[in-house]
Amino acid sequence: MPLRARLVEVLRHRETLTAAGLAAALIAQNILALAFTIVLARLLGATDYGSLAALTSTFLILTVPGSALQVATARETALGRLGEGPRLAATLRRWLGRLALATVAVAALSVALREPLASLIGVEEEWAAAATLPTGCLWLLLCVERGALQGMHAYKPVGISMVLEAVGRLVLGVILAVAGLSVTGAFLGAPAAIAVTAIVLGVLLHRRLGHPAGSEARTLRGLAGATWAPVAGLTLIAVLQNIDVIVVKHEIGGDLAGSYAAAAVAAKVVIWVAIGIGLYVLPESTRRGATGHDPRPVLARALLVLAVVAAPMLLVYAAVPDLVLRIGFGADLTGAADALVILGAAMTLLAAAYLGVQHLLALGRYAFLGALAAVAVVEPLLLFSGEWTVEGFALVVLGAQAAAAVIVVGMAVRARSARADRIGMPGEPPQGAEGLPELMPEPATAAAEAQPR
Repeated sequence: MPLRARLVEVLRHRETLTAAGLAAALIAQNILALAFTIVLARLLGATDYGSLAALTSTFLILTVPGSALQVATARETALGRLGEGPRLAATLRRWLGRLALATVAVAALSVALREPLASLIGVEEEWAAAATLPTGCLWLLLCVERGALQGMHAYKPVGISMVLEAVGRLVLGVILAVAGLSVTGAFLGAPAAIAVTAIVLGVLLHRRLGHPAGSEARTLRGLAGATWAPVAGLTLIAVLQNIDVIVVKHEIGGDLAGSYAAAAVAAKVVIWVAIGIGLYVLPESTRRGATGHDPRPVLARALLVLAVVAAPMLLVYAAVPDLVLRIGFGADLTGAADALVILGAAMTLLAAAYLGVQHLLALGRYAFLGALAAVAVVEPLLLFSGEWTVEGFALVVLGAQAAAAVIVVGMAVRARSARADRIGMPGEPPQGAEGLPELMPEPATAAAEAQPR
């Protein structure tokens, strides 16, 4: 079959259209998250927005294990390893029941420890701080449901749930904030939306699978243990991406911390691009590495696309930073305009590191984890070490992201082949009959963490 005709056939394939639909849902979710950021920034003002950004940054770090678990659940469900029909229902019921009990236990502990949690995050809103850990548990539960539906090829409800969850965060967050709960209400919109979405998907799963019967096909602990490397790598990226907002809120506070958070959000637009490119890097690097081909051209093309997108963005940030923040967040959140281009450069480097992480995970090479962990530890220590200006904080972040990029991309460039014992990773697309990868959508494991704050 001619190449052009084959490509047309692939593009018309149902799975291709489904992948496009799920990608569109991810884009819509990020757009709604940006709307949430802009609306709440204007509604709360600089000081309160800084608190909300610190709380949300904490939650985003906690979302990475859930997103990785979603990929693993989707894969194991698709392969039939979690059972089918009533037995799959029994497996999911036990998993979801344990996660629900864990959420209740963590919520009770968080309420008791709300004061030290608020102090650790650097906010005054103790009840909002107490909600961060249980919200992370709720996210785990929702990710298991979405992964099971993906494994059953029920992509439509997964995509719809992503959009509805984002709408719920925006609507409920605004309602609760306007009702007088301010920052606490704005943050509680997230767990409320996640809980409602989880309930809806739970009902849908029950209708599809029927009454649970039989024993648990696989333990949740065993499945989670198999995803340790992606969880570790992407959690470290999430820490590097979000920790500065928490530290700045803790160290500076007030309007200036809110302005820094607004600049940080604007700078992270390039991360969205990296996530989209990462959806290509992971399966393509896996395929080339597994077949003995050099996978490095995949990374090279991805980094080139990233550079093409980042360059004009950085020029705008350097030329008119005040205008960018004024239009996006309002006049009272422009205090960190001079740091915008520095943060933009830092996030571009982090985006490159993210692509390197996806490439190395695809090849089953995990040696980068130790070095990346060291950078993730050193960065907050440096941020806490001096009385920095906002530009000084941004320069520390830039140095940390540069170190991460040099380490990870350097290792990725030297990785010429896959580790033979680690090729079958969670999220690897199955091969079609003609040798092309099936375009079964998989969630971006960093998608939640990159949402705007």
